[in-house]
Amino acid sequence: MLQELAPKAKVIGFLVNPNDPNLSSQMNQAREATNALGLKLVIANASAERDLELAFTMLPQERVDALFVQVDPFFTDRRGKIADLAAQHSLPAIYALREFVDAGGLMSYGTSITDANRQLGVYAGQVLRGKKPADLPVVQSTKFELVINLKSAKALGLTIPQSLLATADEVIE
Repeated sequence: MLQELAPKAKVIGFLVNPNDPNLSSQMNQAREATNALGLKLVIANASAERDLELAFTMLPQERVDALFVQVDPFFTDRRGKIADLAAQHSLPAIYALREFVDAGGLMSYGTSITDANRQLGVYAGQVLRGKKPADLPVVQSTKFELVINLKSAKALGLTIPQSLLATADEVIE
């Protein structure tokens, strides 16, 4: 989707928290995806407030054309600042959570937190009715949502492809 959003992008930035224990698998997936598309991947690390400013200073120096932001509580808590920094540096960015788009980010594609919370409630209800958690099946989110912020796209001078708009679950104007 990031390539469809920014088809001329040759260098993709990946903003990550180096303290995340799941980072290695996410990095492998990002490398595989960019290699398969013939793109260069640039990693930007941030685990503290000051690191965000440094990361967004480094990304343009590395000629990053577009950005993907890792799912991480540190980033989610700073979603408004990250969306603002991406806009200030004219970086089209995609996020895995719609909360970033609600905070001014360009586009998100990922699990619906609302649906995940609904599933959690169903699960909790079963436990409260006496079922043993160990006997319940593992449930994964099945609802994903694509959210696009047209105001942010306009500010970046981007035209969102009709194919993305047509598949979006929500378009923020």
